Amino acid sequence: MTITADDHRTHGYGDLARLMGLMTGDEKHGPAATSTLDVLWVLYDRVLRIAPERTADPERDRFLLSKGHGPMAYYAVLAAKGFLPVEWLPGFGTYDSPLGHHPDRVLVPGAEIGSGSLGHGLPIAVGTALGLKAQGLADPAVWVLIGDAELDEGSNHEAIAFAGPAALDRLHTVVVDNASASHARPGGIAARFEAAGWSAVTVDGRDHAALYDAFTAPHPGRPHAVVARVEPKDA
Repeated sequence: MTITADDHRTHGYGDLARLMGLMTGDEKHGPAATSTLDVLWVLYDRVLRIAPERTADPERDRFLLSKGHGPMAYYAVLAAKGFLPVEWLPGFGTYDSPLGHHPDRVLVPGAEIGSGSLGHGLPIAVGTALGLKAQGLADPAVWVLIGDAELDEGSNHEAIAFAGPAALDRLHTVVVDNASASHARPGGIAARFEAAGWSAVTVDGRDHAALYDAFTAPHPGRPHAVVARVEPKDA
């Protein structure tokens, strides 16, 4: 593999459109990818305690992409932050590329889970938080990004119902809401989490300052959910 000069320079938020543009093909799930872009950037740029050289560090934060069926923004952010070479991006989705239409944790540097099947990420995140607690690792935070449509899956509601009473305060869920769910939530998505004992807040999913404030809000003794609203999928 040839590493180009581009792979070694620092990339910022302004580079993400160009990096995403390097990925082409017919199976891009465009709305799923673009809806997560700002959430992913703020997390990786300002919140997560993780770096390319720390992917095996037991004390690292864990980020789990449950909304894995549109991973273009995820790959772009990982490339911008140096987890994977920029030159991998044009091969997205090809037969010999590590960057598949669903991320593979064995192939994608920095990926904690393989994902793309709806309803799996949040239960895995609950298990991850429990596992870290059992190991006596109190500092690592667990973050999982899900889509609003994933809340149509019962497995997520079992995870929500368990995590609140279990006081998993190192667990954080970001729900990217682009109005793609089949079933409405009475009182809104945040109310569902609050009813199960979570701390929850709803913000503009394109406002970086609001996202950062929501991500870093104190929530002692409770897991935390951030609902990031973006433009509707069909807008």
